[in-house]
Amino acid sequence: MEIGPHNVPCVVAEIGCNHKGDVEVAKEMIRVAASFCGVDVVKFQKRCPRELLTPQQYAAPHPVPANSYGKTYGEHREALEFDVEVHRELKRACEAAGVTYACSTWDMTSAREIASLEPAYIKIPSACNTHVEMLSWLLDNYAGALHVSLGMTTREEEGRLLALFRERGRVNDLVLYACTSGYPVAVEDICLLEIDRLRVSYGAEVGAIGFSGHHLGIAPDIAAVTLGAAWVERHFTLNRAWKGTDHAASLEPDGMRRLARDIRNVATALTYKPQAILAVEQAQRAKLKWRPRPALVDGAAA
Repeated sequence: MEIGPHNVPCVVAEIGCNHKGDVEVAKEMIRVAASFCGVDVVKFQKRCPRELLTPQQYAAPHPVPANSYGKTYGEHREALEFDVEVHRELKRACEAAGVTYACSTWDMTSAREIASLEPAYIKIPSACNTHVEMLSWLLDNYAGALHVSLGMTTREEEGRLLALFRERGRVNDLVLYACTSGYPVAVEDICLLEIDRLRVSYGAEVGAIGFSGHHLGIAPDIAAVTLGAAWVERHFTLNRAWKGTDHAASLEPDGMRRLARDIRNVATALTYKPQAILAVEQAQRAKLKWRPRPALVDGAAA
């Protein structure tokens, strides 16, 4: 379906782990995203660090120590995690605020736990779109939509992903996101025409095409809508100066508010004229439209 007044894209505020491991901060972010920014979805992330990381990765220092919330990378990841009961609480907070709760899952344990909450959709991050075990379990046990980002993904991996969804008869439940995995991404690496490639290649069979951006500003997101992105996802923070990897590539509240506003305005504007001259043009036509003037004879009209 083409983007327009009757198919307005959904705006997703990706809180991810920008809550700093503080549930009260997470709830405040939900309230701000809903009431001030006017987004449609608030999305979190769920990891089981002991399952996701090797012992060596768990014990290693954070690659950017200034961003770490623990002595090791594993401790850092644990500090930013909420258990499934907290996610249940956050889902209720989203519902009370009038926005949809969603979550990315990074491993089997997290997939099972988040699926038990029956969210509207589960997101598969770019890092995990080759995790066939997790994808297969979700396809067999979770009835909701699955949104999948395609950052750092080869065409062969993309093809295997689509084949898996087709085999399970779930391709209509798939939303594919054009994405470049970087924090932040330079303008020349955003590659917006990937949206058009995905739309042409898969638009007739998947649920929708989306765009997940990690750039600065909001102009590329508006362009993404004109190319057919029905979902626009951006990382969200209350303060870009907070400690953490994702904050620099996130939108603060006023940026997210402008994004939601502009996306809806652009979608409303994506129409053809229903008639050659609109009602709003009639008065201007009468006043401004050039017409041939009557010929003059000896200074008077003929």
